[in-house]
Amino acid sequence: MPRVLHTSQALVDMVVEVPSLPVRGDNVNARSEERYAGGAATILVAAARTGAEAVHGGAHGTGPNGDLIREVLTEAGVTLADSPRGDDDSGYCVVLVEPTAERSFVTVYGAERQVTAESFARLDPRPGDLLCISGYSLFEPTRDPLLALLESLPEGVEVVLDPGEPFASFPMELQDRVLARTTVWTSNAAEARAITGLDDLEDTPEALRRRIGPGTVVVVRDGDRGCTVFHHGRGTFIPAFPQKAVDTNGAGDTHTGTMLAERALGADWESAATRANAAAAIAVTRWGPQSAPTRAEVDAFLDD
Repeated sequence: MPRVLHTSQALVDMVVEVPSLPVRGDNVNARSEERYAGGAATILVAAARTGAEAVHGGAHGTGPNGDLIREVLTEAGVTLADSPRGDDDSGYCVVLVEPTAERSFVTVYGAERQVTAESFARLDPRPGDLLCISGYSLFEPTRDPLLALLESLPEGVEVVLDPGEPFASFPMELQDRVLARTTVWTSNAAEARAITGLDDLEDTPEALRRRIGPGTVVVVRDGDRGCTVFHHGRGTFIPAFPQKAVDTNGAGDTHTGTMLAERALGADWESAATRANAAAAIAVTRWGPQSAPTRAEVDAFLDD
């Protein structure tokens, strides 16, 4: 069975519930604070809970953050391809969550930046595997090791690009270098608009497919409205399952992890996206990035 592999950073999310963001120089009192393994961990946990074999290829540190990341991944059944870095802890991201479920972020990096082409190669990608990469890994010092991995992959490995907010700001040469090896694009609406320059969201999937290549699968998420899956020359809108959100942190990553796991298990893209929409709908009703449901929970949700 194909595996879901991830090259990106696993961080600890310090999720802080606030009544509102403070104005510059001012203070607000937090209502709650929790620590979770986030970043790539969220996608991998969602994939593993869906039933796929999931492997993390990023670096992780020693210390309380690295320990939490390894504990969460191991408990979910995710394999770690790399060994802990002995001289640094994993980084963390402060996530400020407002009552509207909107989030703001402050990230502090750590051992997850200490990747090499050799450490990535321990993932041993094989034809059929779904290899996830993130636009956030295209900054130094993770950029060159990641590019070396991409350009040495065997034919048949599906490269899944989650561009994140930074991708549209990179030089065109770097974008093209990454897109030349990309076979699956998955992003939110803002990221799709930024890279295409189009305001009409309905036009972005086809524009992305033209930019990347004729065999590309393009998935664009539009929050609680659903997502569009574009491949083989046509786009299909997959409606969402709107819920009253308490925390949207990790919803997009839950969608990606679930969708890729369903593909690894043999589902077509439209069916995979439907189940991913359901998983994301469940996730936003729970606190924290480890809110991805199990396969049985998605089944029960869709049967309701």
